[in-house]
Amino acid sequence: MQFTPLHDRVLVRRIESEEKTKGGLIIPDSAKEKPSEGEVIAVGEGARKDSGELIPMAVKAGDRILFGKWSGTEVKIDGDDMLIMKESDILGIMGPSSAAAAA
Repeated sequence: MQFTPLHDRVLVRRIESEEKTKGGLIIPDSAKEKPSEGEVIAVGEGARKDSGELIPMAVKAGDRILFGKWSGTEVKIDGDDMLIMKESDILGIMGPSSAAAAA
């Protein structure tokens, strides 16, 4: 796949939710909510300040993220369902991140 988001946008692949509850009950497709968890596939170069200075992205390809339920625009790229969203729509990074490792 050859796609690079522009500016402060991020390409995300949804991570599907579990089909069973912890108690072993199977959740039918009609009762499933769209997950708000995903994997970052590609990121833009970042936003720019009024002065033109680049603000680097806080996420990178491979990060596992949480995002708002209605965040992003759904697109199909090479037959895969993806989301394109602004970095500000991302609520957080799950697990260790590059930002946490640098601190």
